[in-house]
Amino acid sequence: MLKYGEVFKKAVGMSEAAKLREFKTTDIVKRLGVISPDRVYLNNFPVSNPIAVFNPSITIHEDEAIIYARMIIGYYMYVSAIIKVDVPLEDIYTGNINLNYYASLPVIYPSTKYDLWGTEDPRVYSIDNNLYMTYTGRTVNYFNPAIRRERTLPLTAVRTKNFHTWKKAHVYVLPKGLREHVISDKDAFLAKMHNKIVLFHRPHMDDEIHYLLVSKVDHESLKKPVKNLEEVEVHDATWILNHSPFEEKIGWATPPITLNHRELIVLIHAVDTQIQAYRLFALQLELSKDEEIIVKAVTPSYIMEPKLPYEIFGDRPYTIFPCGICNIGGDKVLMTYGAGDYMIGIGEIDVNELLSLLDKGRIY
Repeated sequence: MLKYGEVFKKAVGMSEAAKLREFKTTDIVKRLGVISPDRVYLNNFPVSNPIAVFNPSITIHEDEAIIYARMIIGYYMYVSAIIKVDVPLEDIYTGNINLNYYASLPVIYPSTKYDLWGTEDPRVYSIDNNLYMTYTGRTVNYFNPAIRRERTLPLTAVRTKNFHTWKKAHVYVLPKGLREHVISDKDAFLAKMHNKIVLFHRPHMDDEIHYLLVSKVDHESLKKPVKNLEEVEVHDATWILNHSPFEEKIGWATPPITLNHRELIVLIHAVDTQIQAYRLFALQLELSKDEEIIVKAVTPSYIMEPKLPYEIFGDRPYTIFPCGICNIGGDKVLMTYGAGDYMIGIGEIDVNELLSLLDKGRIY
């Protein structure tokens, strides 16, 4: 069996960051509200309400938060689609988000062999003034016990000129020699570091390790007109961080918070070994002039853990699963997350407070 830890290049500062991490939490996320599935109406669909709506991403347009969330309409196969929900920003900051009802529209749903059994966990973000959504596709292999390969893959859709319409553009795969050993790949989004396009993703390889990777993507693939869904091979993967002894696995959470053209803050979710609870921590990354990825800092403690009833109890207990982040001006960012695999949670992070915690785990 290949030793993938030797194949993937390790980030500068990876081992130092691992040594700084502790199993404790300094929760800095201010909870602003929650949207339960019974208050979400489905337009253009014969079922009135989803059974569960969770793992949302977010963008801001004028004075509205546009939330893209994973929704379930039946538990039999737990197949997901992605809906768009428009929420006035005023509702979030007045607390009305806990009371009001919202219309939604399915915008991404299963339609290809790459996402036949579900479209999950969208991350929405902007690159070069274009809006992209990267989500996890449950492939045609997902429920096939004879094929333990590429059961999930990351797909990216591009928003068209019609504000409500998305076009599936790319599905990302590892290079030949590694691709054959991928059990699943998820928790993905694209980002721009300096002039490079990179894919943050988390493949689960057949050595049973979940690798937190950043891989390079051909910039030209984003510039081409979208005609049909195409496979895009990523390359030059860098292993950013391994899980700690007190964790089962870690994965990318939201798209990054940009500090400058070379530096990002990225949020990472982790599942502990005790009760398999989800928690959140952060890294500060830099792309060097030599195109090496450097881990400059880590929050030694987690920055969020389940604490409210709707985070502790749901379809999956003790789960907070952030997928969305958006700057709202000043030093504040809105973060959207799945609560209990059942509801949409919305919180706020003070970036200065986050940087202060990163300074406690500074490496470079």
